[in-house]
Amino acid sequence: MESPHIPSLQDIQSAARRIAPFVHHTPILTSSAIDEIAGCELFFKCENFQKVGAFKARGAANAVLKLAPSQMAKGVATHSSGNHAAALARAAKVAGIPAFIVMPSNAPEIKKKAVKGYGGQIVECEPNLKARETTLEKVVAETGATFIPPYDYWDVVEGQATCALEVLEEIPDLDILMTPVGGGGLLGGTALTSHYLKPSLQVIAGEPAGADDAYQSFHKKELIPQTGPKTIADGLLTSLGKINFQLISTYVDDILLAEEEQIKEAMRLIWERMKLVIEPSSAVPLAALLANREQFKGKRVAIILSGGNVDLAKLPF
Repeated sequence: MESPHIPSLQDIQSAARRIAPFVHHTPILTSSAIDEIAGCELFFKCENFQKVGAFKARGAANAVLKLAPSQMAKGVATHSSGNHAAALARAAKVAGIPAFIVMPSNAPEIKKKAVKGYGGQIVECEPNLKARETTLEKVVAETGATFIPPYDYWDVVEGQATCALEVLEEIPDLDILMTPVGGGGLLGGTALTSHYLKPSLQVIAGEPAGADDAYQSFHKKELIPQTGPKTIADGLLTSLGKINFQLISTYVDDILLAEEEQIKEAMRLIWERMKLVIEPSSAVPLAALLANREQFKGKRVAIILSGGNVDLAKLPF
């Protein structure tokens, strides 16, 4: 069974060792040109170079590798139209177990291809949350597979927390650590690691103004669900998870918003100046930083670039 408690530093360090053979230790890159524009010193943790092209590989691998042998035998299941689908299919393939992935019929072809490429069995459903949940229940009932949620799950959060572990081991003297926020697995895990290793470090998230449920929840101190999000950052459309809201309320310092044009501009900046292929969600923290330059002036700031799975036929510039 999944650990029912907040992971300790030892848990996160164990997770890092557990998943090490199955994920990349991604590089941290810098750009003096972007530093000049931003007025601060920036360090970009490149999870766009991660397995499956996103940080999600960490949480999925950790959750799968922690299953009991009896659970392993029956495989894993989830519903996702995005990076978690591919990450779980790959983690299952590595472990040699089946993966059943419920995907909405309108999920991007590139994402379906990735899941199939990793040997995941896709079960299609109508493109709404109700259909996703009921189809998943049916799959779990029929197969006995263990449901691994994309972000609201301690073993997944524990895996995502290993990313900040790498950042802080390499650059201990940071002032601020930034991530995007959607479901909150990466932000929650990052905040937890930072709290253990460097409590003085500020953890700040960037969120699209068109999908600002985490921003609202954080400032109103109650969980406010996402309604009708509209943003190019398709990885951040989901509602903030319950356990992640707990972590974020306790350990995160601020959530800042970025407008659509600012997100496109930041994404373009990273493509042009750093020659890095990143998806729109990855650009959101930089966009939020550039929209609030005063807050970051002269600081040493690390930004986790969450992924690089962008549909090249639909680039916004």
